[in-house]
Amino acid sequence: MTAATDQPLARYTVLDLTIARAGPAAVRLLADWGARVIRIEPPPGENEDGRSITGDRHGPDDQNLHRNKRSLSIDLKNPNGRRLFSELVGKADVVVENFRAHVKYRLGVDYETLKKINPRIILASISGFGQSGPYSSRAGVDQIVQGLSGLMSVTGHAGGGPVRAGIAVSDTAAGMFLGQGILLALLHREHTGIGQWVHTSMLESMISKMDFQAARYTVLGEVAEQQGNDHPTLVPMGTFRAKDGLVNIAASTGRMFADLCGALGAKSLLDDPRYASNRARVANKVELRRVINELTEQFTVHELVELLAPLGVPCGPIYNLGETFADHQVKHLQMTLPAHNPVHGDIELLRSPINLSACPHPERFHHAGPTAGQHNHEILAEFGYDSAAIEVLEKTRAIKK
Repeated sequence: MTAATDQPLARYTVLDLTIARAGPAAVRLLADWGARVIRIEPPPGENEDGRSITGDRHGPDDQNLHRNKRSLSIDLKNPNGRRLFSELVGKADVVVENFRAHVKYRLGVDYETLKKINPRIILASISGFGQSGPYSSRAGVDQIVQGLSGLMSVTGHAGGGPVRAGIAVSDTAAGMFLGQGILLALLHREHTGIGQWVHTSMLESMISKMDFQAARYTVLGEVAEQQGNDHPTLVPMGTFRAKDGLVNIAASTGRMFADLCGALGAKSLLDDPRYASNRARVANKVELRRVINELTEQFTVHELVELLAPLGVPCGPIYNLGETFADHQVKHLQMTLPAHNPVHGDIELLRSPINLSACPHPERFHHAGPTAGQHNHEILAEFGYDSAAIEVLEKTRAIKK
């Protein structure tokens, strides 16, 4: 089964050489929107443990990263395997990799080499710290980049020491940005006819994600600090106590603050000069937080949400993942789609969060995450190799299932 031909990226062929998380996340964006993604992997058993941080090939993490992809197992150290890869590049649109720089050049997966084969090819690369510079040869993983980018310094409660964000945010951010870069390069090729090298790094992506905290430093020289669950510049916005737990409330404007005070029976706060503006509320946020907590803990979380949300005051519960997927709005959004896995049967995987009115989400993923070499014959036949040619590639161990 191939990708649906009515999807926006269905005419593009992508050779996916990526490992770990950032690169596969970028390719997943393309695969979910119809690109013909071929995951190029080494023969099964070769360096299998070192290639993946996602665990079992049929486990949830690997399946979620590699859904809608097919696998072709090529030994790029084998001359016949290298030749086969070059032939595929000649017919492909995009090659995506996240090797260290020296590995890329040793395997001939650098842009200068690839564009000699196919001037229209787009090479897309992710690294930990950039393709050049003093750290370019270092191995980069999410937590190291979280620390270097400044993210850990602003995460956690004041005085509590740096804290890692609970998700692989630098991996997934880099993947999102590289996916966007690939789409830009494809648009550029539409009117120039030539490909290019697109690259980003986990470090660049995370510094970009630091956004307003980074801008406060570059413009004003201010070094942002940990604020716990409070917003750094808007008050009141944070986590407050309810009868049965904690609730998030974001009364960040004057109108919202007035509505919050009215709903909680505390209109007298509006006459207090300490809370007359956001600047004043920031200066007195410790006392204001104490007062609001005394008010909110008279209500349950549900009561507060039902009271404040209709007023336009952002308010919501703090869920664990089980509660998230049980929520009525999350159920309405239908954030999962089934895929058939040969070991587990139909499994539910997260769908793309992008919604296109002209291209609705399919009813299911067309492929679950593949095993290494699972689609060798199918893919090579589509590229014009007959059974005899495929047999030669197998005998010379250029491919292996």
